[in-house]
Amino acid sequence: MHIVATPAHRHPVPGKQRSTVVPGPALAGTTGTTGTIIAPLAATATPARHTIAIHHVDQILLGVRRLGFDIDALLRRAAISPALLASPNARVTQDQYAALIRTLRRTTRDELWGLLSRPVPPGVFAQAAGAMIHSATLEEAIQAGLRRYRLHIDEFTPRLHLSPDGKTASLILHGHAPASPCQIFAKSTFAFHAYGLINWLVARRVPLSRVDLGSGPPQALTDTERIFNTTVRYGQSCTALHFDAAWLRLPVMQDPAGLREFLLETPHKLLVRYRDNSCLAERIRLHLRSHLDDELPSLEQMAQMLRLTPQTLSRRLRDEGRGYQNIKDNLRRDAAIGMLEHSCLSLQQVALRLGFSELSTFHRAFKKWTGVAPGEYRQRGMQPISPIQDDSPRQSA
Repeated sequence: MHIVATPAHRHPVPGKQRSTVVPGPALAGTTGTTGTIIAPLAATATPARHTIAIHHVDQILLGVRRLGFDIDALLRRAAISPALLASPNARVTQDQYAALIRTLRRTTRDELWGLLSRPVPPGVFAQAAGAMIHSATLEEAIQAGLRRYRLHIDEFTPRLHLSPDGKTASLILHGHAPASPCQIFAKSTFAFHAYGLINWLVARRVPLSRVDLGSGPPQALTDTERIFNTTVRYGQSCTALHFDAAWLRLPVMQDPAGLREFLLETPHKLLVRYRDNSCLAERIRLHLRSHLDDELPSLEQMAQMLRLTPQTLSRRLRDEGRGYQNIKDNLRRDAAIGMLEHSCLSLQQVALRLGFSELSTFHRAFKKWTGVAPGEYRQRGMQPISPIQDDSPRQSA
């Protein structure tokens, strides 16, 4: 069953009544008869998109940090407060992360942001994609793209392999020397971009059977498993993507017009466009988004809507590495972070929009999710941004 829910037409939650909506226009900042501040949900509703763990921000800065760039200035140009790096559970929005990638690419003139011994010149990704769209099949396209990248990368060689029985295809990044943290992250970034490009070429998400990464298991919560939606093995000798070889026979669906649109959306929509909405956890999250301003349905109520038993629902979510409470918490966390970026919303308004009847309850929940109270999180995120005079990458001595 595929759940589709929009704020304009919500699925009723079995076993509970929705709060009454008073007819008539509601203006931001107006006050109801009970003294509660009322603001229109539709006017400033957040899409509650997935946020990104601060761990990924820290990793993407490895190259520029090694090269001596001004990290604080680069973060502020992407509207990310440097103070958030001190909060292990902090998150940034997709827009902030995409802005940081663009900032690093412009400043370093390198599509891998100083992670390798020599820059990957801006435009290589576009050139590779341009060569790939003229291929007949996905296999031909991948080979064409890898040939282009092998001209620019010394630390590892990306190659496409077939298993002896011909059933499994593997995109493997063969390293040539013991890898540094910068090189390990460069490999995982290459794999991420390659996977997004593969999905775009065939206009659908290609399911992975496994992902191998050279980095050790993360110490903090990351988004790697959710992004790839498969088992991730850490500490491997080679970074690799594994998938059914039958996908290699798919025709390439893109053309020059589609390429122009794709490049305008990159990196923001590299994987979002073909995210896996068939995943049960994502389907549940999509439904819950339409109930954020009210009490979210219980596990039993959600199971009833999906025509499953609570036990079956819990088991299927465990199989995906998720839990129902975790889905609800992450959704509210992501929505709260998005709302806290907008200074026009008070903490009381944010709490109400997330279905919290008491501001103190929202404070406790947010601190549990991120490690800091919402007011402190907003203060860190709204620290003054230092003006940047030019694109000079390094500070004068």
